[in-house]
Amino acid sequence: MRRSDSHKADLVKAAKIYQSSYRGSPAEEYLCHRGLGEAAERFKIGFVSDPLPGHDAYRGRLAIPYLRPAASLDGVATIRFRCINEVCTKHPDGTWREDEHHAEHTKYLGLPGDPPMLFHTEALIEPSPYIGLAEGEFDTMASVLAGVPASGIPGVSSWRDYFAPAFAGFETVFTLGDGDEAGIKFTATMAERLTNSKPSAMPPKLDVNKFILQNGADAYRKRLGV
Repeated sequence: MRRSDSHKADLVKAAKIYQSSYRGSPAEEYLCHRGLGEAAERFKIGFVSDPLPGHDAYRGRLAIPYLRPAASLDGVATIRFRCINEVCTKHPDGTWREDEHHAEHTKYLGLPGDPPMLFHTEALIEPSPYIGLAEGEFDTMASVLAGVPASGIPGVSSWRDYFAPAFAGFETVFTLGDGDEAGIKFTATMAERLTNSKPSAMPPKLDVNKFILQNGADAYRKRLGV
């Protein structure tokens, strides 16, 4: 789908406005809880405190812009919005839930009409013999902060075969599935789609983000053999 220049400008405007609301917001608290505070500036994370017209459904959500190779707010392909409502992410006593509870609503929302896209395509043009393919934006961020370049998709159902050529030039593509049934399916599917893939699922009940939080970046790189 080819976008008009005005639509592209609207995406850039939205990303900038939401990023400007990040500091001191629930989004900052949440990202720091996930050990991803350093990712905020690099990935231009935002918070929807004052929705733009047509964005009322995203109020109170964390905004994740899909930046394009320049990695600046002058190139935004789409924005995804994640629920961080305390009712869903915390216990009544204010402590963080290990397993979030998103009842009667979707954890992530995208912009209407936008197709699945690769997150963090900057990694695809970095000089590296390997790259990670993560199951989600936060796992992608965690891998990058740990020193392993990565791109990501929201889940196995978001994979499109036209993504494959972008990974063809790497010696190894670490398929970074979660340590659950969906993650196993993700890893198996990517092994079928990418001839240079190396199944690299996380241990049971862990994803990349949680593994690094528990074990550290060195242990993560050692697990991948890099």
